[in-house]
Amino acid sequence: MMVLAQSDYPITVWDTNTKKEITFRYVTYEQDFDRLHSWMHQDHVIPFWSLDKPRAEYASHLKRFLANKHQQLLIGEIDGQAMSYWESYIVSQDLIRHYYDYEKGDQGIHLLIGEPNYLGKGFIYPLMLTLMKRMFEVTETKRIMAEPDIRNEKMIYVFEKCGFQQLKTVDLPDKTAMLLYCQQEVFQSRWNAWIQGEF
Repeated sequence: MMVLAQSDYPITVWDTNTKKEITFRYVTYEQDFDRLHSWMHQDHVIPFWSLDKPRAEYASHLKRFLANKHQQLLIGEIDGQAMSYWESYIVSQDLIRHYYDYEKGDQGIHLLIGEPNYLGKGFIYPLMLTLMKRMFEVTETKRIMAEPDIRNEKMIYVFEKCGFQQLKTVDLPDKTAMLLYCQQEVFQSRWNAWIQGEF
């Protein structure tokens, strides 16, 4: 079976609303291990990621994820400052495919804001919209999925604000999640609203 193509990075865009430069680049072990290990131990991250592991254990996890060719690990930056972690993945190669009627082009997304001083300031919206726009540039992708922890009401709200809709609650091996989906045409309307300052 032909594997779905994925987007290329890095990308850098200027966000006219926040007047900030947004960059997504690939995670590298050498550059980002210490940063990610620290972020996974932040109080706001621990309940929903459960990766507050000792260094050696998290190192094994990160190396395993970096070796997985069906997902892309990304650092999101604001004006050159690394402040968020993102995973985009091919649904057909992921466990989530067993929980709904997936389509070949479906992609999925995970994220966290790692730096506490960036929380609650609205940067999540231009970051997520920028990454989704990039993901939808893959010709076959007409839908993006997300499965945040059902307890993470703030994250579910953010997803819905960006065009995601609730599909159903699913019991995954590591959490009970709200399965969300965003159709390309719905995303485009949210993107246009952001660009026009009507978000």
